[in-house]
Amino acid sequence: MAYIKYKELAYCRFSRKIDVKELPKFVFDYVEQDENIWCSYSSFRKKLLLTDRKIIIFLQKGIFGKTKKIHFFPYVNISSSAIEYKDSSTSLLFSMDSGYQLTINLSNTSPSDKTEIRQIYFKLIEKIGKKEN
Repeated sequence: MAYIKYKELAYCRFSRKIDVKELPKFVFDYVEQDENIWCSYSSFRKKLLLTDRKIIIFLQKGIFGKTKKIHFFPYVNISSSAIEYKDSSTSLLFSMDSGYQLTINLSNTSPSDKTEIRQIYFKLIEKIGKKEN
């Protein structure tokens, strides 16, 4: 008998890619000095960073956005992943070692955006594959 534990930890939708220079200053407090930011995405109150070590999601809450919740997903905690292409969006799906699921939806993605996301995804998969070494 097989048992599959499925709980969605987070579902986040991001509407546009942003340049690293556009990120708020507080974001850099959570990135190590020798860590490279591969790309960043944003929506109204959410920011996503994909670095060479982890996925970081910043959620701002409250009327004025003063409450911040920050999620860290180190690549060593990811057990499997998938990428899903739709007409105008791309989704990254991750299963954590704990059994939780993370879904990141990148909307409004053009064909060139999808190519860049695929290249970053391959880098990410390489990092996930090296966790056992």
